[in-house]
Amino acid sequence: MSSHIPGHRALLKSAAVAIAAALALTACTTNSTQQASSSSQSPANDEATVSRVIDGDTFVATTREGEKTIRLLNVDTPETKDPNAPVECLGPEATTALEQLLPVGSVVRLELDVEPTDKYGRTLAGVFDSSGTLINAEVARQGLGVPMLIEPNRKFYPAVEEAFDEARTRAVGLNSTDLACLPAQQVEKAVAAVETITAVPLSESTSALDKSNAGLATALATIAALKAASEAKGKVHWAAYQPAKLAQLVSRLNTSASAATARQATIKGKKKSLADAAAAAKAARVKAESAAKSAAAKMAAEAAAAAKARAAADAAAAEAERIRNLPPVYVPPAPPVYVPPVYEPPAAPAPVTDPYPGYTGPRCYAPGGKTWRPCG
Repeated sequence: MSSHIPGHRALLKSAAVAIAAALALTACTTNSTQQASSSSQSPANDEATVSRVIDGDTFVATTREGEKTIRLLNVDTPETKDPNAPVECLGPEATTALEQLLPVGSVVRLELDVEPTDKYGRTLAGVFDSSGTLINAEVARQGLGVPMLIEPNRKFYPAVEEAFDEARTRAVGLNSTDLACLPAQQVEKAVAAVETITAVPLSESTSALDKSNAGLATALATIAALKAASEAKGKVHWAAYQPAKLAQLVSRLNTSASAATARQATIKGKKKSLADAAAAAKAARVKAESAAKSAAAKMAAEAAAAAKARAAADAAAAEAERIRNLPPVYVPPAPPVYVPPVYEPPAAPAPVTDPYPGYTGPRCYAPGGKTWRPCG
C-alpha cells in the first residue's frame, strides 16, 4: 500500500491549483468533478483487488481486512441470482458490463457512505477504478442499472442519476425501444393482444367464444402481473421510467384491462343468448319430434285399422266366394211313407180234387206238398 502514498501527497499539494482550475473551466461536468474529488480523498487502505463479479452491481474483492462482497451504492441492476425468480431482462448483460469495467485482478478504490454494510453483510461502496472513474455511474451510463436511493446513503446518487439520464437520452440499455423483454414492449404486446381479440366480431360459435375468452383471460393475467410489477418497489425495469412515462404505461394497462373485462362480459351475454336460443330450439325440436311421433302413431293406428278392415272385408269376400262355389247341399230323399197292406182274410182253400181217382198206390208230392203224382 505504501507505493501509493507519494502520489497521494502529490495530489494534496496540487489541490489548490486543481480547485482554481475547476472554477475557471465552466465546461467541466459534475461526474468528472466528483471523480477528481473522490480520488483526492482516497486513503491507500481503501484499495481492493477484484476477485470475481457476481452480477451487475455486486462483486467480490480482496481488501486489507480479507475477502469482502462489495455492493455498488445507489445503483440497481436486473436480477440474475435470485433462486426464486427468473433471470431478468438485461441481467446477464449488466453482469458482463461489470466484468469488463472491473476485470479480475484490477485494483479499485472503495469509498463508503453513512452505512457501510447492508443486512446481508455486503460492503456498500462507491467504487473507483485506477483512472478515478466511478463505476457505479458507469453502469448507469450504459443503461444497465437504475438510480437507487436508500437513506441515509445518498453520496453517489446524484452522479448515478445524471449518468442514467444520459442513458435515457441515448435510449440504451433499460431505455431501449427494441427489446421485447422490457416493460414498454410487454405493455405493447399485452395491449395489442386485447385489441386483436376485441376487434374481431363476436362469433356465433360457443367454442369460438370460449377460445376468445381464454385469450382475454391470459391477457388480463399478463396485465395484472405487469401492473403489480409497476407498483412493486425495487423493480429495476419499471424504475427506469420517468413518472410521466410510467403513468402512461399503467394507464394503457388499465384501459386494456377495462376493455378485456367488458369484452368478457359481452361474451358471457352472447354465450347466454346462444344457450337460450339452443335451449329454445331444442325444446321446439323435442316438441316437433313428439308431435311427429304422435301423428305417426295415429297414422300407424289408422293404417292398421284400415288394413284390418280390408283384411276382414277380403276374408268375408273370400268366404262368400268359397260358399258360392260349394256344391249343392245333398238333401236325402224323404223315406217312403209306410202303408200297411190291407188285411185280406185268407181265401178258402180250393177244394182238393183227386187227379187220380181210385188210385191207392204210393204218392210223390211236389214241393209245397200241395200236389202229388203217383210214384213210379
